[in-house]
Amino acid sequence: SSEVLEAIEKVIEDVLKSLAEKRAPVLTLANRSDWKNIEFKDSVGLQMIPSYTTKQIRSDCPRTAPKFALMLKILSMIYKMVQSNSYATKRDIYYSDTLLFGSQSVVDNIINDISCMLKIPRRSLHILSTTKGFVAGNLSYTEEDGTKVNCTCGATVCSLNIKDLNSHAKFVLIVEKDATFQRLLDDDFCIKASPCIMITGRGIPDLNTRLLVRKLWDTLQIPIFTLMDADPHGVEIMCIYKYGSVSMSFEAQHLTVPCIKWLGLLPSDIERLNIQKDALIPFTKQDQNKLASLQKRPYIACQPMWKKELEIMAASKMKAEIQVLTSLSSDYLSRVYLPNKLQFRGWI
Repeated sequence: SSEVLEAIEKVIEDVLKSLAEKRAPVLTLANRSDWKNIEFKDSVGLQMIPSYTTKQIRSDCPRTAPKFALMLKILSMIYKMVQSNSYATKRDIYYSDTLLFGSQSVVDNIINDISCMLKIPRRSLHILSTTKGFVAGNLSYTEEDGTKVNCTCGATVCSLNIKDLNSHAKFVLIVEKDATFQRLLDDDFCIKASPCIMITGRGIPDLNTRLLVRKLWDTLQIPIFTLMDADPHGVEIMCIYKYGSVSMSFEAQHLTVPCIKWLGLLPSDIERLNIQKDALIPFTKQDQNKLASLQKRPYIACQPMWKKELEIMAASKMKAEIQVLTSLSSDYLSRVYLPNKLQFRGWI
């Protein structure tokens, strides 16, 4: 807490110093979304380079002055919360003054900028994310308030502040979509397969879901597999879990899990399983652009098997959702596809 307070005080001192010297105060931020500031390391994923380029949020420029004011406003809210040991969600901050902030995305972006500027993880700023992810399977833990949670009984919201993790799981399965996750639960996959833990971020994962995946890896050191749609969007989501995202690259060492394996749905599986063409979906222009962008990413070069799968996808110009396996039989995913993949090491 004292580290956070000192970091904020340093920012405010610089603002006051500028005013005392009759200069317009300026906040200096890293260019978080610039690929030139990112380096790829096999062991970490995408991380920000030490000599990153910056941009200035000036208080005397009409274009940046509103952001300058909003950053000071949120810094002030963080300072009070850390002092009083209270917490707020990003939504709480937005709804404290919707007219001032304008949209939730403005608040989210400023919080990430502040975290990066202060070099302090977001969870230490006393700002919580509203979790959308779920976890189920062979896992029990204790929440910060002492509540004991047993995930064997069903899906539980991904919590962040947990301790006393206990599990006999042989692997973790990250599932892209909530519908597939629920279907596997209905089929008792966590029990019928060797004991496992299933997690879904319900699409693009939020911070809490990513932190939980990382915590499970740090604590249990068991294989982690992903089950995604065979489309560019699914591959990108998998890459966020494995290698991180450009916008959060300053926190990569706490978030990424580079050992993650791609279990399915592989583009090569579509041909191997003889899935009918009318069950597939043609690429849109957006899909083509996303795939072209993925193929240029630095981490694809070090994954020759992944590269091959993306080439199959590019050649076919077709995508497949995991649900396409129901065209073979209603429980094909849990009864045949996943058990065979796990038994015969069909991951890449």
